Amino acid sequence: MSKWEKFLDTFFNARVMEKYLPDILSGVLVTIELAVLIVISGLVAGLALALVRSLGLRPLNWLIIFVVDLFRSLPPLVIIVLMYFGLPAADVSPSGFVSTWISLALVLMSFSEEIFWAGITSIPKGQWEAARSTGLSFGQTLINVILPQALRLTIPPLTNRTIAITKGTALGTVVAVTEILGQASSAVSNSYNPSPLMMGAAAYIVLFLPVVVIGRWIETKFAWKR
Repeated sequence: MSKWEKFLDTFFNARVMEKYLPDILSGVLVTIELAVLIVISGLVAGLALALVRSLGLRPLNWLIIFVVDLFRSLPPLVIIVLMYFGLPAADVSPSGFVSTWISLALVLMSFSEEIFWAGITSIPKGQWEAARSTGLSFGQTLINVILPQALRLTIPPLTNRTIAITKGTALGTVVAVTEILGQASSAVSNSYNPSPLMMGAAAYIVLFLPVVVIGRWIETKFAWKR
């Protein structure tokens, strides 16, 4: 057997790939479910916190800043482990799936809140004053005048951060979540062959490359014209 044939047999073994393909596909579905839940809940929560912060209630703002800075500082893996292994001590036992979802959603919430807040505060004060002078309330000014402009500014950094965090679904393997990497790792242990890892890598490319391309299109679509 030549070196090339040995390489293919080790990393792209057709027999092993065929055997464990259903497991990898099962992991793909779990990864998609996790990613969708993380993106929706993380972005909605982050926007909600930014809107609440814009009310200017100082004690509440201090609490929001503390929570946001806390989850931005902690590694996502630490949050997942603390939630999965720590909460049972308080008689709360989330599954590995739920622990991974909530942990990564909290991380995305923290980063997106800062991005949304930066977008809101970047709008000139004159915009607020002009809108209020027409008789609009604070809430109407925020929702109808300030927020649409702020959201347009936040799209590029928000897209990049969202993609980076959702790829963290692979961290769910430490709490027995059967996503792509978890299934691939299990298949490698059972087959004594790294070919399933190659399938897992291909699955991540198939899933996230279109997301990156769509994200780049969104950035271009909504970018301010110079």
